[in-house]
Amino acid sequence: MSETNNLHPGLSVDCVIFGFHDNELKVLMLKMKHMDKWALPGGFVEKHVDVDTEAINVLQRRTGLKDIFLHQFYLFGDVKRNHQGHAQKLVKQGVIKPELESWFNQRFITVGYYALVEYANVQEPTPDSVSEKCSWLPLKELPDLILDHAEIIRKAHETLKRQLIYQPIGINLLPEKFTMPELQALYETVLEKELDRRNFRRKMLGYDILIQTDERRKGGAHKAPILYKFDKKKYHHAIEKGLKTGW
Repeated sequence: MSETNNLHPGLSVDCVIFGFHDNELKVLMLKMKHMDKWALPGGFVEKHVDVDTEAINVLQRRTGLKDIFLHQFYLFGDVKRNHQGHAQKLVKQGVIKPELESWFNQRFITVGYYALVEYANVQEPTPDSVSEKCSWLPLKELPDLILDHAEIIRKAHETLKRQLIYQPIGINLLPEKFTMPELQALYETVLEKELDRRNFRRKMLGYDILIQTDERRKGGAHKAPILYKFDKKKYHHAIEKGLKTGW
């Protein structure tokens, strides 16, 4: 089959793309053609392409963004993950051509990645050849997903939570300038728990990765809060070296 001759058999990537909007963690998902199921953005790996490069390509095709924070977090190799009947259903629903059924029916090991992107920067999410639309969906309200994609998302979220123990987040999920309450809302959403306001402020300032601007957020009912931004050099140093205390 000429369409698959250049692809590495049995190897794929799946990307959990997180965004933060309206105090919700959201995931970029694909609605399958002619099916009431959704899927993660992903793809097969070409024989001459590095696996990491293929994941980057998937992100760029779906979001239109470059220089995205991307982390390989798990290898999904359960022998039953690509269960019998999935490929036949794709053919029956007209999602793939009949001659591709044997390719889709083989056992696939997929490399899981998660990415953090600023929601507002993804202007028009782009579907792929087997999907009809690409949309942001709330992490807590995901619909029926294909294969083991629900497990991949769960594992990605767990990994993101653990990242907060030793690394900062935010530079990829928040606007360039943000308030301390907005940063705290992000951390609380990811961790799924409330954090003490004063302790959060003290800890974040203690990390020495924030720059206090001379601007304030206007338009609220209360006193306009101060706007901060990340010190990118110190932020990336914290990513590489780790933080001293977690949550």
